[in-house]
Amino acid sequence: MKGFFRSIAATFGFCTILPVGYDSDFDYYARRYYLMPLVGYFIGCTAAGVSIILQSTSFAAAASIAVIMILYGFNHLDGLLDFGDGLMAHGSREKRILALTDRNVGAGGVGLAMIVILLTYSGLSSVAAMPATLIAAELCAKFSQVAMIAFGKPLREGIHSYVRSSGKSYYVIPALLLCLPLVFLPFSFRELSAMGVALIISWLFVYFAATRLFGGVNGDVDGAAGEITRMAVIAALALAV
Repeated sequence: MKGFFRSIAATFGFCTILPVGYDSDFDYYARRYYLMPLVGYFIGCTAAGVSIILQSTSFAAAASIAVIMILYGFNHLDGLLDFGDGLMAHGSREKRILALTDRNVGAGGVGLAMIVILLTYSGLSSVAAMPATLIAAELCAKFSQVAMIAFGKPLREGIHSYVRSSGKSYYVIPALLLCLPLVFLPFSFRELSAMGVALIISWLFVYFAATRLFGGVNGDVDGAAGEITRMAVIAALALAV
């Protein structure tokens, strides 16, 4: 039981800027990375609180997105930028991988990040239930990342390959169970269906793009999966009216 709680702390330490043991307990996160939806609850509820305080205005949407990115330490956004550079790179697979792993940010990364942030903001400003949407979107984003780790063939040795080797592919099942309480949020069956479809399509896009263009998945792709899934789920809820 002590190891389980250490895994929870390590998961928060790895995924967020909270000082709860990332450096010393990384192995505990890797062994139970299916706990990532718990981070989704925390981040989503925190952002939802911001939106409630600011009365779910367009400014609340921008402030909520800012809070989410700050709490993640902009790590997932960094992955999105690198993923965008790899997508837009021309030439061989080796050149795309170089663009993906290069520390410099190019036009592809900036462009993709702008699209994702703008669509996230626009969709969040349009939904009827902003607090619930923030919670649901974060849960879906974290589940998407768990699934990417579980099924994404490692591009090379790194954080993704280590975490994947430390866990099991069936970790998507307990991760999904952790996300199930979102059905009790104030969404219609149509909206829940739209969320499910958006989650699946966004995950498949990132997975097949990474597999085809790079030959595998790394930590940047994992982060990009979360950012793109959040955007897709929010957009789907905005359209499911």
